[in-house]
Amino acid sequence: MKPNPAVSSPEACKAAGQAQQQKTQATPGQASRQKVVVTGGAGYLGFSLGSSLAKSGTSVILLDLRRPQWELCPGTEFIQADVRNAEALHRTFEGVDCVFHVASYGMSGAEQLQKEQIESINVGGTKLVIDVCVRQRVPRLVYTSTVNVAFGGKPIEQGDEDSVPYFPLEKHTDHYSRTKAIADQLILMANGTPLPGGGSLRTCVLRPPGIYGPEEQRHLPRVASYIKKRLFMFRFGDRRTQMNWVHVRNLVQAHVLAAEALTAAKGHVASGQAYYINDGESVNLFEWMAPLFEKLGYSQPWIQVPTSWVYLSATVMEYLHLALRPICSLPPLLTRSEVRSVAVTHTFQIAKARAQLGYVPDKFSFADAVERYVQSTAGRTRGSNARTLLRLLLGLLLFLGLLVLALRFLGLQPSII
Repeated sequence: MKPNPAVSSPEACKAAGQAQQQKTQATPGQASRQKVVVTGGAGYLGFSLGSSLAKSGTSVILLDLRRPQWELCPGTEFIQADVRNAEALHRTFEGVDCVFHVASYGMSGAEQLQKEQIESINVGGTKLVIDVCVRQRVPRLVYTSTVNVAFGGKPIEQGDEDSVPYFPLEKHTDHYSRTKAIADQLILMANGTPLPGGGSLRTCVLRPPGIYGPEEQRHLPRVASYIKKRLFMFRFGDRRTQMNWVHVRNLVQAHVLAAEALTAAKGHVASGQAYYINDGESVNLFEWMAPLFEKLGYSQPWIQVPTSWVYLSATVMEYLHLALRPICSLPPLLTRSEVRSVAVTHTFQIAKARAQLGYVPDKFSFADAVERYVQSTAGRTRGSNARTLLRLLLGLLLFLGLLVLALRFLGLQPSII
């Protein structure tokens, strides 16, 4: 599998895929194509990865519980199945050369509070993927992990794979980070597992930060909705706080290179290894998001709020969400782990990925992704000003009320680190 230097967004795959299909049909005598499975293949990263691999001539199966919102590229097949379904995985993994285990749950927002669902998918699903890979003699397994396996609220500056240990499992404030850390370790421990009939399973993990790019569906739309509702009038944390991001094309490149680095041709250099993957730049979140505020026509946050207040409010809103969940949905504006991610520096080096995988991130601009988002939402109906103002007032009243109650009854100013 060769890395495609022009990895495109999902909507661009059709034309390129047709060209690749014509090329494949024109050479019927060539060696059979490699076959891979991408779990979580309907998601933004999984679909982008699958589309890129298909365009390079690989036969791709996208496996996910929900259907993709984009049109499938030629050379890709979609199977609607749960990553926790052993029978479905057993059928899908037959004759596969490599599995990219991208599927996960609970990354952000209210999803982070669904403990049982997160545990069963992130840990149970990963155990099952490993087991089926072994039983079906799949030789390579690449796992999409997260920087949160090492970050839990303590500052990290230019950390690397050797100097930064796993954050203690019992100290994680969110189930996603804890379960991803467990799965990360399970994948690495599975490296070298003997396969029936000979050979062994080669595994590695990639640890990206937040993902951005054209048509990204999780981070940008959520923040944009808060901005439009004027819920992001405030900022918190030190202006010197830094973090990393990764463009989807760079992350796709890293996955393709990692899979290649698990082969004998590459000396199995990635076997049993973990790699931090990002754009190679460190940024302050509020400064990095400036183009989003500008394109939406809103001023940047100017009210500075103590981080301890925001963290306390997030704590109260999490408990309130859980208490009211049987009655109604009250998603928290921010969770505790998200507050920590914004307020505490956590940056990582990519020197190991550069040296061992040949990873060279391209330069991308967040402003370009914002421009695409604004264009795609320009025709949508706007709510009335009165309704927007009402939501703003109710949101502010709820925030202040929860803060007052928390300060009165808890009587504390919690530290976030």
